[in-house]
Amino acid sequence: MGGDRRRSGGRAGRREVRAAGTRQAPAFIRRRIPTFDLLDPDGVARVASMAERLLDEIGMEIRDDPEALSLFAGAGARVDGVTVRFEPGLVDALCATAPAEFVQHARNPQRSVPIGGDAVVLAPTYGSPFVRDLSGGRRYGTIEDFANFVKLAYASPWLHHSGGTVCEPVDVPVNKRHLDMVAAHLRYSDKAFMGSVTHPSRAADSIEMARIVFGREFVDQHCVILGNVNVNSPLVWDATMTGALKTYAAANQAPVVVPFILGGAMGPVTNAGAVAQAHAETMVGVALGQLVRPGSPVIYGNFLSSMALRSGSPTFGTPEPALGSLVVGQLARRANLPLRCSGAFTSSKVPDGQAMLESAVSMQAALLCGANFILHSAGWLEGGLAMGYEKFVMDLDLCGAAHTYLSGFDLDEEQFALDGFHEVGPGRHFFGAQHTLRHYETAFYEPALSDNDNFEQWRDAGERTTEQRAAAMVRRMLDEYQQPPMDDATAAELDDFVARRKAEMPDQWY
Repeated sequence: MGGDRRRSGGRAGRREVRAAGTRQAPAFIRRRIPTFDLLDPDGVARVASMAERLLDEIGMEIRDDPEALSLFAGAGARVDGVTVRFEPGLVDALCATAPAEFVQHARNPQRSVPIGGDAVVLAPTYGSPFVRDLSGGRRYGTIEDFANFVKLAYASPWLHHSGGTVCEPVDVPVNKRHLDMVAAHLRYSDKAFMGSVTHPSRAADSIEMARIVFGREFVDQHCVILGNVNVNSPLVWDATMTGALKTYAAANQAPVVVPFILGGAMGPVTNAGAVAQAHAETMVGVALGQLVRPGSPVIYGNFLSSMALRSGSPTFGTPEPALGSLVVGQLARRANLPLRCSGAFTSSKVPDGQAMLESAVSMQAALLCGANFILHSAGWLEGGLAMGYEKFVMDLDLCGAAHTYLSGFDLDEEQFALDGFHEVGPGRHFFGAQHTLRHYETAFYEPALSDNDNFEQWRDAGERTTEQRAAAMVRRMLDEYQQPPMDDATAAELDDFVARRKAEMPDQWY
């Protein structure tokens, strides 16, 4: 894709260079601001107690997985058919072996990311069957689109993680596309990444490909791949997800355990009930992984959303799930587990004002609630059904701002600018002061897409909207992308594994 060179120089050019791929940014964010505790300790304990009542009185269904039922029965749960009930305190005890923090190692060691503690890791949107861009509109995603988004995530300094199913490549058979997706993450990026979860065998293939690149012994002792496993809310774990969860845990890799609660459909419309349900569902998933391999890494995940009750349509970026996320953060800290929460959610079909308003509300909740791993940080449109090219880079500006926001308030002596006051004195401006010149390049975060020119400059440059500027940036980033190196022998072994596994099974398209 060719780049738009009309504004490649001057202030706009420097701003884009700093913001979109050549600026050096940290491999992750260290949180320097406190999390926001919405409830007092008694309130958090009450929510956790209600989750225990759900597990004791209602129970959780574990469908088509006798091994999981046996593991829970052996651990002291009451198993009646597929329904598993837990005495209060049992699930917490089973989860106690999970680490509070761990490192996900990247192919490039300098891009490895800690998960937990005060670390914050931003990853792109996950799972969209459609993609959208300004020139082509909405269409089904392809493996080319998938590779493009991996490249964009790699090129951005504001994303620390390659993500997982950044879009669904529907031009590849369902039972084989996981091979191409994991290979794309490994080839086109050297950041940490996620594998497949749509079948236990696909989870196993993902881990085996990681073993080819990282080494079998290293993978057995270190986390190199995440798997995003979803509860079939309300209160059901199915064999596809428990199978994938067990596969990751057995290999000492980290499942991200995530309920998907659409308030009024897969859970109550009321926040307290939805959060209690989410906590119960998540903790059962964490417990299962710990029964498979005690001490294996795991991420406590959460996905709360609302709905338009008159129509049944899902809504995103609304205040109720944002408040719920704050409480979820407290529950994760109570359980001493790293947290995945929220993201740049929106119901909008295009990257417009609605999209960015809702995304900002949702992302702010993730930053304040203490999320350590923020999936869906860039690209989300249409309630997650579409991955937007322009929305992706528009969200990158929000991710870049998060780096500054989470860095907090610096009280270093230099920040007080006393020498600047001595130089300038009363009644004069600071623009030419030595203190200003020392901080000229770094004083303020500059969004890559914001236009701060005056009206005449903006008009003479073509009156381009944010979406149009974003489209130009996408083209430039892909045009300037440089693939990270990989050892030839490793690349050949990876290619051979993909080819061999594809040859072993017929195509399945549904």
